Amino acid sequence: MATEQNQDAQDLGQEQAETQTQAETEQAEVTVESLQEQIAQLEGDLKLEKARTANAVYEAQKSVERIQRESEKHKDIVLEKFAKQLLDSVDNLERAIAAVGEEKSAFSEGVELTLKSLLTTLEKFGVVAVDTANGFNAELHQAVGIAPDAKANEIGTVLQKGYSLNGRLLRPAMVLVGQ
Repeated sequence: MATEQNQDAQDLGQEQAETQTQAETEQAEVTVESLQEQIAQLEGDLKLEKARTANAVYEAQKSVERIQRESEKHKDIVLEKFAKQLLDSVDNLERAIAAVGEEKSAFSEGVELTLKSLLTTLEKFGVVAVDTANGFNAELHQAVGIAPDAKANEIGTVLQKGYSLNGRLLRPAMVLVGQ
């Protein structure tokens, strides 16, 4: 009977050991599977975060480019307004020189030098006079009347000079055109 009990105890111990071994094996298998699932999940999360980061970098670059474009546009608008205001001074200096006529004095020479200096400064910033020597161009000239002594589509008299700023028309030239 003691032998039988020992035998039963051994059988029970073996069964428990086998059950425990099976449980450990299943746990090891579950652990490997769960780790593989976790790795796959983390790889997916990493891809998502990389995509988000790339998108954020792209958006930041686009924002910088947009701000630079807006800054350039604003600078051009301010320069255009400033140049238009200076053109009034240029016109007044040219009228003063025309009023003096052929008489040369220190005063008239000073006005001419001032005009020359102002025009040089404007040219440095891209403001140049519109060409009126090569005939009438509706994009650059504004016809305000007819010049009886000029040929058809030729500019007879320039009433006010036109100017462009960096290739863009700032103010059209006011001209009399032949018919």
